[in-house]
Amino acid sequence: MEKSLFEQMGGTYTQVGDYLLPNLILPEQQDQPLGVWGQRHARYLKQHHKIIYMNLLTSGKLNDYLVDIENQAENLFLQLVKQLAESENITEELKAKDQMEWVAQMNNVCNRAREIVNSKLIFI
Repeated sequence: MEKSLFEQMGGTYTQVGDYLLPNLILPEQQDQPLGVWGQRHARYLKQHHKIIYMNLLTSGKLNDYLVDIENQAENLFLQLVKQLAESENITEELKAKDQMEWVAQMNNVCNRAREIVNSKLIFI
């Protein structure tokens, strides 16, 4: 019997019942911890862009890609929160004067910044 292209390239098979399954091993990846942004983007890719997700996974580049997205998203989020808070005059003075109002306004700013990051980086 003629060898398959997979066998010619050094691949091997394992017989499971009546089937020959290729012995595939994913390349080693550096597992860096992912935050909420990276996990959210991974879930989005897995559900809506399966081919991109599988290509990144099988090439061993998924974790590095998600760590990069995590860093970009976190930096953008912090920058947006700072800019929005400054533009709306949410200061430490307001925090000292009326703490509940400061919390309400900061929550509003954080929610808007989160939506912007989601639309620009996470759900694309």
